[in-house]
Amino acid sequence: MSFLRKQEDEPRVDMTPMVDVVFLLLIFFMISTTFVETPGISIKLPESSSQTVDREPKEIKIYLSREGDIYYQDKKITLEGYRAVLADHQSEAERTTVLLLADQDSRHGKVVTLMDFARDAGFVKLAIATEQRKK
Repeated sequence: MSFLRKQEDEPRVDMTPMVDVVFLLLIFFMISTTFVETPGISIKLPESSSQTVDREPKEIKIYLSREGDIYYQDKKITLEGYRAVLADHQSEAERTTVLLLADQDSRHGKVVTLMDFARDAGFVKLAIATEQRKK
Protein backbone atom coordinates (compact mmCIF):
# COMPACT_ATOMS: atom_id res chain seq x y z
CA MET A 1 0.00 0.00 0.00
CA SER A 2 1.38 3.30 -0.97
CA PHE A 3 0.69 6.47 0.86
CA LEU A 4 0.21 9.79 -0.79
CA ARG A 5 2.82 12.19 0.27
CA LYS A 6 2.04 15.81 0.62
CA GLN A 7 4.21 17.88 -1.57
CA GLU A 8 5.93 20.47 0.50
CA ASP A 9 5.77 24.01 -0.76
CA GLU A 10 9.10 25.67 -1.20
CA PRO A 11 9.52 28.58 1.15
CA ARG A 12 8.92 31.91 -0.55
CA VAL A 13 10.50 35.15 0.45
CA ASP A 14 8.07 38.02 0.49
CA MET A 15 9.74 41.06 -1.11
CA THR A 16 7.15 43.62 -0.05
CA PRO A 17 8.74 44.58 3.30
CA MET A 18 12.15 44.98 1.67
CA VAL A 19 10.70 47.25 -1.05
CA ASP A 20 8.97 49.29 1.65
CA VAL A 21 12.23 49.76 3.52
CA VAL A 22 14.08 50.80 0.36
CA PHE A 23 11.41 53.40 -0.44
CA LEU A 24 11.52 54.74 3.10
CA LEU A 25 15.30 55.09 2.88
CA LEU A 26 14.97 56.85 -0.45
CA ILE A 27 12.47 59.31 0.99
CA PHE A 28 14.65 59.89 4.06
CA PHE A 29 17.72 60.74 1.96
CA MET A 30 15.74 62.94 -0.40
CA ILE A 31 14.35 64.98 2.47
CA SER A 32 17.59 65.22 4.44
CA THR A 33 19.72 66.26 1.49
CA THR A 34 20.46 69.95 1.30
CA PHE A 35 20.30 71.56 -2.06
CA VAL A 36 22.76 74.35 -2.72
CA GLU A 37 21.55 76.94 -5.16
CA THR A 38 24.50 77.86 -7.32
CA PRO A 39 24.57 78.85 -10.94
CA GLY A 40 26.74 77.20 -13.52
CA ILE A 41 29.46 79.77 -12.91
CA SER A 42 32.10 79.69 -10.25
CA ILE A 43 31.81 82.54 -7.78
CA LYS A 44 33.85 82.79 -4.61
CA LEU A 45 32.10 85.19 -2.28
CA PRO A 46 34.19 87.42 -0.03
CA GLU A 47 34.29 86.56 3.66
CA SER A 48 32.78 88.78 6.31
CA SER A 49 32.31 88.61 10.06
CA SER A 50 29.22 90.82 10.02
CA GLN A 51 25.90 89.41 11.10
CA THR A 52 23.38 87.96 8.71
CA VAL A 53 20.21 89.74 7.77
CA ASP A 54 16.81 88.24 7.21
CA ARG A 55 16.08 87.39 3.61
CA GLU A 56 13.24 89.10 1.85
CA PRO A 57 10.57 86.98 0.18
CA LYS A 58 11.16 88.78 -3.13
CA GLU A 59 14.75 88.83 -4.35
CA ILE A 60 16.46 89.43 -7.64
CA LYS A 61 19.73 87.50 -7.60
CA ILE A 62 22.43 88.94 -9.85
CA TYR A 63 25.75 87.12 -10.17
CA LEU A 64 28.99 88.89 -11.09
CA SER A 65 31.88 86.65 -12.07
CA ARG A 66 35.59 87.31 -11.66
CA GLU A 67 35.81 88.25 -15.33
CA GLY A 68 33.03 90.83 -14.97
CA ASP A 69 30.28 88.77 -16.62
CA ILE A 70 26.75 89.38 -15.30
CA TYR A 71 24.36 86.45 -14.86
CA TYR A 72 20.66 86.38 -14.10
CA GLN A 73 18.88 83.02 -13.72
CA ASP A 74 21.92 81.13 -15.11
CA LYS A 75 21.94 83.27 -18.26
CA LYS A 76 24.70 85.66 -19.16
CA ILE A 77 23.36 89.17 -19.71
CA THR A 78 24.80 92.56 -20.66
CA LEU A 79 24.44 95.81 -18.75
CA GLU A 80 21.46 96.63 -20.95
CA GLY A 81 19.97 93.23 -20.14
CA TYR A 82 20.51 93.98 -16.45
CA ARG A 83 18.64 97.26 -16.85
CA ALA A 84 15.83 95.39 -18.61
CA VAL A 85 15.60 92.90 -15.71
CA LEU A 86 15.37 95.78 -13.26
CA ALA A 87 12.72 97.48 -15.40
CA ASP A 88 10.67 94.25 -15.47
CA HIS A 89 10.59 94.16 -11.66
CA GLN A 90 10.26 97.92 -11.14
CA SER A 91 6.60 97.71 -10.11
CA GLU A 92 7.67 95.71 -7.03
CA ALA A 93 10.83 97.75 -6.36
CA GLU A 94 9.96 98.79 -2.82
CA ARG A 95 9.26 95.21 -1.69
CA THR A 96 12.12 93.56 -3.60
CA THR A 97 15.76 93.17 -2.62
CA VAL A 98 18.47 93.19 -5.27
CA LEU A 99 20.95 90.58 -4.05
CA LEU A 100 24.36 90.94 -5.67
CA LEU A 101 26.54 87.82 -5.53
CA ALA A 102 29.87 89.19 -6.69
CA ASP A 103 33.09 87.18 -6.83
CA GLN A 104 35.68 88.46 -4.36
CA ASP A 105 38.09 89.09 -7.24
CA SER A 106 35.60 91.04 -9.38
CA ARG A 107 36.26 94.69 -10.04
CA HIS A 108 34.91 97.07 -7.44
CA GLY A 109 33.81 99.53 -10.12
CA LYS A 110 31.53 96.94 -11.73
CA VAL A 111 29.88 96.19 -8.37
CA VAL A 112 29.25 99.90 -7.79
CA THR A 113 27.84 100.26 -11.33
CA LEU A 114 25.37 97.42 -10.76
CA MET A 115 24.30 98.93 -7.44
CA ASP A 116 23.85 102.37 -9.02
CA PHE A 117 21.67 100.95 -11.79
CA ALA A 118 19.48 99.24 -9.19
CA ARG A 119 19.21 102.43 -7.14
CA ASP A 120 18.35 104.45 -10.28
CA ALA A 121 15.60 101.91 -11.13
CA GLY A 122 13.96 102.60 -7.76
CA PHE A 123 15.20 99.65 -5.70
CA VAL A 124 15.92 100.74 -2.15
CA LYS A 125 16.94 97.38 -0.70
CA LEU A 126 20.36 96.33 -1.97
CA ALA A 127 22.44 93.52 -0.49
CA ILE A 128 25.86 92.05 -1.22
CA ALA A 129 26.23 88.35 -0.43
CA THR A 130 29.23 87.20 1.58
CA GLU A 131 30.47 83.97 3.14
CA GLN A 132 30.64 83.66 6.92
CA ARG A 133 34.24 84.12 8.05
CA LYS A 134 35.72 80.97 9.54
CA LYS A 135 36.86 81.49 13.10
